[in-house]
Amino acid sequence: MSQAFRHPEMLDIIRRDGKVTVDGLAEHFGVTLQTIRRDLSELADAGQIERVHGGAILASGTHNIGYEERRSLNLEGKAAIARACAAQIPENASIFLNIGTSTEAVARELMHHRSLLVVTNNMNVANILAANSDCEIVVTGGSLRRSDGGLVGKLASETIQQFKFDLAVVGCSAIDREGDMLDFDIQEVGVSQAILAQSRRTFLVADHSKFQRTAPARIASLGAIDRFFTDAPLAPELAALCDGWGTGVEVCG
Repeated sequence: MSQAFRHPEMLDIIRRDGKVTVDGLAEHFGVTLQTIRRDLSELADAGQIERVHGGAILASGTHNIGYEERRSLNLEGKAAIARACAAQIPENASIFLNIGTSTEAVARELMHHRSLLVVTNNMNVANILAANSDCEIVVTGGSLRRSDGGLVGKLASETIQQFKFDLAVVGCSAIDREGDMLDFDIQEVGVSQAILAQSRRTFLVADHSKFQRTAPARIASLGAIDRFFTDAPLAPELAALCDGWGTGVEVCG
């Protein structure tokens, strides 16, 4: 396979898995370790990835990858996370679902829940749950972010402040080794902080790729989360932090 064909597939693998190794890519493509090292160096020089010892990770940056691309990444992991999360959401509850492909997966698992009041700043979540006739839906105001159907800004935050939710289900763009949840959009961060402040319990849904990424804006610590649903074990240091904070971690799938 030529370099022109390897590079796009390499990027797809890194976006799916968060991290790759030189050995694993060489075996996957049937080429030498030297060839893979050269390919990774070229992708790193182009700013598309970051080299780490023995492999590569997604490049850090100030911009998120595209919504449709995010929606197609790690579908099985997100589905497992969503099923586990939805199983712990009671009926007859008021909940908030925020922006993100993982929260949209949770919405799809709530199609048979009864007597839910769902408030959301995610137009996609509202459209999904519109098919559940036993679910009352409130959509916040705010500025529409056309790239992913999110509503952000002051009006969204002000709407959220009119409620006290039994439970919030939130996502994030990245989680760093100190246990901070991160995002790319400052306006979205403000909305996420309002959600956490107005919720009696909070669930985080985030797949393993979020451990390998970074973003510039801090939402809050995982210490503000009651239960964290993910699809891979946490690094020992991060697991110890969560244990100290009393943040439950459920590895799904």
